[in-house]
Amino acid sequence: MIVDPQEACRGIEKGEFVPYFQPLVALRTGQLAGFEMLARWNHPKRGIVLPGEFIVAAEVDGWINKLMQDLLGQAFSHASRLPDPLTLSINVSPVQLRDLTLPRDIRNAARQSDFPLHRLIVEITESALTDNLDHAQIIAKELKQLGCRIALDDFGTGYSSLLHLQSLPFDELKVDRSFVSAMADQRDSRKIVAAVVGLGQSLDLTTVAEGVETRDQASMLLWMGCEIGQGWLFGRPAPGSELPTMIAAQREAVPTSGANPWKHFSERGFNFLPSERLAQLQAVYDGSPVGLAFLDRDMRYINLNQRLADMNGFPIEEHLGHTVEQMLPQMFPSIEPYISAALRGEAISGVEMRKIDPVNQRERTVLLSYQPARDEANEVIGVSVSIVDITDIKFAYQALRESEDLYRNMVELNPQIPWILDAHGNAIDVSSKWHEMTGLSEEQTWNYNWMNALHPDDVQPTLDALNSALKTGDPIDVEYRINHRIGGYRWKRSRGSAQFGPDGKILRWYGSIEDIEDRKQLERELLETKLQLQALLDSYSASTIPKIARTPVEPRPE
Repeated sequence: MIVDPQEACRGIEKGEFVPYFQPLVALRTGQLAGFEMLARWNHPKRGIVLPGEFIVAAEVDGWINKLMQDLLGQAFSHASRLPDPLTLSINVSPVQLRDLTLPRDIRNAARQSDFPLHRLIVEITESALTDNLDHAQIIAKELKQLGCRIALDDFGTGYSSLLHLQSLPFDELKVDRSFVSAMADQRDSRKIVAAVVGLGQSLDLTTVAEGVETRDQASMLLWMGCEIGQGWLFGRPAPGSELPTMIAAQREAVPTSGANPWKHFSERGFNFLPSERLAQLQAVYDGSPVGLAFLDRDMRYINLNQRLADMNGFPIEEHLGHTVEQMLPQMFPSIEPYISAALRGEAISGVEMRKIDPVNQRERTVLLSYQPARDEANEVIGVSVSIVDITDIKFAYQALRESEDLYRNMVELNPQIPWILDAHGNAIDVSSKWHEMTGLSEEQTWNYNWMNALHPDDVQPTLDALNSALKTGDPIDVEYRINHRIGGYRWKRSRGSAQFGPDGKILRWYGSIEDIEDRKQLERELLETKLQLQALLDSYSASTIPKIARTPVEPRPE
């Protein structure tokens, strides 16, 4: 578009040039952080004209300052209604950085609308710094004195130089949209964005990404540690009349599913530099009791901790850059399929394997896990390896199993039947002998259901004895008949005692059941014998003892 300077100046006077506002969003929370002002020409014939078609003409033809003053007045008027702490970002033309009156003009425009300058961010492009760095330094210093924040815009697209970052008191570093838009498809773009974000963090600068259009891009940026996002995903530029609607809009946090597990370091907003984060992660890595390593796609050791180096029997330095096959030629044929599967994106865990300890040449048992490591675009870039020595655990498990077998044999060989009740009298464990004897399953024995095996006449007396013991804590001692699966009812005696806690409350009841059928049978036989003897005695007494007749005695004569 060929711009007529006179037409443009008339357009400024008629209010055809207006500020549009695009949201800036905190990636970690999804909440609104502020707006960037973008110039628009509401042309009477062409409609909305973007700044790319008139800014250069404004700079060349000398009406850029007039345009800037007009837009600042409108922008500050709208922005005065922004709630604290939302910010307003404005772009400064390279030509304007030659004008030492710029800080004063910005201050005066802000005062007219009572907009606080500590919430103003002035964006400067790299190309502006190459024109006149001395003037840029003076202007930036005055803007900082006014309370403004300074952002380096479009970093990486111009004459990028660390000298620029060092020369001016920048507060923010903006990643150009060209790199952000290509992140999903081009690995080199992802590397550049990650490098810029890392550089900003190292210099303690807030990092802002432009041109964020998809949730995948936002998720990658959050994973990299970028703090602010700007783009169509969060809202397109809109006139000042729509600011209240944009402020009130409901926003969601950026999704991070599938991101690298270390993303939480950036998500939580800890104020750590990348070097500090690296030191923290390395400390976790080295301090782990588990062998850890990272393999690249060629199965070469890129990093590992001392624990894994000791397991392999070689120093860490000898591992780095060498393949697993070179370091572990004997084990490699066994573990190669698992590593290859992880490189294809499959998570492998819990692979038990035996290996020879390089120190004492004894066989050890290890548990191996191979997890695919993915980059910001979810591509597999290597394998995370973890190795746990479980030899001692295996020995302990074997000893425990033998102990359990011994205990089980003792229980099974014991003629009595052990049982456990909870504090309320519910059966929670009983010997398998009970199930064999009654035919009741475990589920049919739980709680109070075990009483289904009792003789109907013995259920209530048994329940009364149990309730009495639960109330008093006195030992349980009750006799009842149980219906054997084979052989009918037999008498049993159940005895148990309570286990008390420190507070004196009952925790459990432990006891056992013994068979007293023989004793009961003997008691019955003794009783029958006693009754028979008594009857015999009574019968004998009635038939054999003669009655003595009493004869009157006459008195003898004297």
